Amino acid sequence: MAEVRQEPQRDVGATYGVAATDAAAERAVGAPESPENEREVGARSQLQLAARRFIRHRMALIGLAIFLLLTIGAFVIPLFWKWSYSAITPQYATGPSASHPFGTDTIGHDLFAQVLTATQTSLKTAFIVTVIATIVGTVIGAVAGYYGKLADAALMRFTDLVLTVPLLAVLLVLANTLSNANYFWIAIVVASVLWTYLARLVRGTFLSLREHDYVIAARAIGARDRRIIFRHMIPNAAGPIVVNATLTVANAILIESALSFLGLGIQPPEVSLGSLINSGQGAATTEWWLFAFPSAVLVLIILAVNFVGDGLRDALDPRQRRVRA
Repeated sequence: MAEVRQEPQRDVGATYGVAATDAAAERAVGAPESPENEREVGARSQLQLAARRFIRHRMALIGLAIFLLLTIGAFVIPLFWKWSYSAITPQYATGPSASHPFGTDTIGHDLFAQVLTATQTSLKTAFIVTVIATIVGTVIGAVAGYYGKLADAALMRFTDLVLTVPLLAVLLVLANTLSNANYFWIAIVVASVLWTYLARLVRGTFLSLREHDYVIAARAIGARDRRIIFRHMIPNAAGPIVVNATLTVANAILIESALSFLGLGIQPPEVSLGSLINSGQGAATTEWWLFAFPSAVLVLIILAVNFVGDGLRDALDPRQRRVRA
């Protein structure tokens, strides 16, 4: 009889069932299935993760949309609007209508055109204040936190001195000496006192960062202090800096509006939201539109910026596990 060879039986369950189960388990726990997937997961930067968390923050997105709409409208609509902010129309102290959506004042100015130009002025002032205050505060805080000792003591005592002086009193004195100044000089005045909080914040962050391994390693290989500060440490402190810069926009607009409301900010023929509110407060009960529309735009800008700041704070915080809706 011919000998019958029997091939070893394959474990079908092990070949298909167990292997498929292991692959499914790997996918369930998030293990990369291939080198390509592993590189894709590894390439996901902190910026991408922060962007995803920010997009999931509903109020931040609403605030960003409102802020962008107001900004674009303030700079684009005046190019096509039929009235200039300084033009005098034949209608005096009229309420909102089709030709004048925000009404007119007692002189005949179109309030819609004036609110758009005032929003431009306030936003430009806030932008200049934010840039200057962020740069000055970051540099002073970085130098104080990185070098410590004498530099830290001198810079922080100067910062404490600026903080102890009443903010409004300093602004009133400086604004009074710069009478008839335009928005640029008002921005310089406001920025001269708004850098202090960021300086203390960056200093505290740098005191923690300078003890990290990558900073010690950079020093060990002979990297210059300037390179360590600007190439390694400031990017790792970008979260608090960006959030503070966002909130500085709101503070700058409020301070500029307060100065203009007191008559020490933007002077005619220029207009700002604060000056329009100051002009319309006397007629708030009779010609309500002169006070209501500039105030509403100011409140919308402040709320929108604060919502964006909250979203950035949650998105850039590495300890944030769940984004608030």
